[in-house]
Amino acid sequence: MRTQVVIVGGGPSGMLLGQLLHRKGIDTVVLERRTREHVLSRIRAGILEQGLVALMGEAGVGDRLKAESYLHEGTLIAHNDQMFGINFQNLIGQSVVLYGQTEVTRDLYDAREKAGAEIVFEAEDVSLHDADSDAPFVTYRKDGEARRIDCDFIAGCDGFHGVSRRSIPAAVRTEYEKVYPFGWLGILSETPPVNDELIYANSKDGFALCSMRNASLSRYYVQCSLGDDVGDWSDTRFWDTLRHRLPDEVGEALVTGPSIEKSIAPLRSFVSEPMRWGRLFLCGDAAHIVPPTGAKGLNTAASDVHYLYQGLLQFYQEKDSEGLDRYSEKALARVWKAERFSWWMTSILHRFPDQSPFDLRMQAAELAFLRDSEDAQRVMAANYVGLPY
Repeated sequence: MRTQVVIVGGGPSGMLLGQLLHRKGIDTVVLERRTREHVLSRIRAGILEQGLVALMGEAGVGDRLKAESYLHEGTLIAHNDQMFGINFQNLIGQSVVLYGQTEVTRDLYDAREKAGAEIVFEAEDVSLHDADSDAPFVTYRKDGEARRIDCDFIAGCDGFHGVSRRSIPAAVRTEYEKVYPFGWLGILSETPPVNDELIYANSKDGFALCSMRNASLSRYYVQCSLGDDVGDWSDTRFWDTLRHRLPDEVGEALVTGPSIEKSIAPLRSFVSEPMRWGRLFLCGDAAHIVPPTGAKGLNTAASDVHYLYQGLLQFYQEKDSEGLDRYSEKALARVWKAERFSWWMTSILHRFPDQSPFDLRMQAAELAFLRDSEDAQRVMAANYVGLPY
């Protein structure tokens, strides 16, 4: 088989790239090692920057998003028992959109299926070959049969544990990583959200976040130890911990119920440079990870897709490789700004095990400055809604 672009990974970034290219007449094959049902069972965040919303529209999959999403005009930040708001709309005239990552992926799957574009589920033993040459190809196994796809380019959208980044020689890669000494315990519950906007809370006992999926489905998180197991956390313990970390007025309004999903996620910051090697281009978690505090994971993947999509269009339509040649430079410039913002949000909202009394005072001063300074709020708003591509 031959195609123009092989996309390794059928998550949202790979599917978005494939749909954008398909609408411009560029042939792609998507390889996904899991089933469609498994991919759509993953529970992920759903805060979308306007850049991603625009890309979904350009990909022709924005109708349901537009009809069913929620607009978040700002956020609330609590420190101990005090809370203040940051209104993005008032500060910079922009908002973020709440629409689950699972729904983004579902819309893209439905569009690819309708278009009849190739996607191979349960592709095993995927290997990338000659990516640093003018004739790359990908091999894999399907139903026990060895298969090969020759192509012009490979897009590695297969996540942190995928094969794409590891296909770049270690001598070529430079990796930067910070592992945080705590995790997030998150639950999904069929309860009304405690507030229409997200609430980020820094309490003396640790971080908490109140989020939502829709008017009757809530997503809540509490900071926990990396040594914790989900089995250690009954629903009762979770709700008691969450309520204790929120301002009294919020805790009293909290509606609790049985959890329908519960998991613990470790937090890390990670970047691998460069994001291009020959004809291989890394997108999303294959190249970088951010802690979820700044809601940047899916959005940084979307900006990668934007730069790669534009570069491929320039190559195929204008016979110009400038966009591809500068892909890694452009993508990384924005990635590092998102890394900085996510690191900053994480540092001011969590309790770290080695914090001294001085550190705690500095954290409190940072939050007070954010509360009292419109300029500081404007900077946060600009980063939260998403820097321009």
